[in-house]
Amino acid sequence: MGYLGLLIALLFLVGPVLLTFSTENPFWLLLLIPDFFFWIALRVVNPNESLVLVLFGNYSGTIKRNGFYWINPFFSKKKISLRARNLNSDPIKVNDKLGNPIMIGIVLVWKVENTFKAAFEVDDYIRFVDVQSEAAIRKLAGAYPYDNFDDEEAEISLRAGGEEVNEELERELVERLAIAGIHVIEARIAYLAYASEIAGAMLRRQQATAIVAARQKIVEGAVSMVEMALQQLSEKDILEFDEEKKAAMVSNLMVVLCSDKDASPVINTGTLHQ
Repeated sequence: MGYLGLLIALLFLVGPVLLTFSTENPFWLLLLIPDFFFWIALRVVNPNESLVLVLFGNYSGTIKRNGFYWINPFFSKKKISLRARNLNSDPIKVNDKLGNPIMIGIVLVWKVENTFKAAFEVDDYIRFVDVQSEAAIRKLAGAYPYDNFDDEEAEISLRAGGEEVNEELERELVERLAIAGIHVIEARIAYLAYASEIAGAMLRRQQATAIVAARQKIVEGAVSMVEMALQQLSEKDILEFDEEKKAAMVSNLMVVLCSDKDASPVINTGTLHQ
């Protein structure tokens, strides 16, 4: 169709010129006026592009097949890309479920699926994607805490939620962007951190939580080792302990096993219990 239109446009361009020179009648040049409309009606639709056509306010269809076309010059035409696009949002400051200020950003892969909705349901579908993505981020952050220090299994958090949090984000975006004919290919959290005003305090809290957890493991191991030592000494009749001696030995072993620093040996030149 496009090549036929091109041929007609060339005939209307060359014909009047030749007739003008052969007949010496300049009125043949008036045929160049309709030829102008033939030229502006030629359009190329590239791969993964579309052309939305409207005639006097009525939607006439969308050309999605790539090629060379001659289209009614009275159609208003709007190109819409069907290629996949990336939105790497800048981190924004929001409050999590517990009210803590955090910085969060996402990566969204999307493309236009319904050209009619993208062209006519919203003013600017690209701007619409940006605004609705930010709204989805704020809703997601308000639904989950950033982290759970006390019990990681108690509740899903933004930091540890993984795929479940990303799936919730994707569902929210699919629902919000459907009005604009947008297909969400993938959505996931790309940046997550505490806001600068509380980052230092939260880091110290994380460190304290880790130290407490490590201490619990150390104490559990130390108690087990002391119990084993007393049991084996008793079973092999190496030493006999009364309650006071047992208490002293337990105290010494616990100090050695739970200390942050290496124990310093002390040579006892008296009796065993002095």
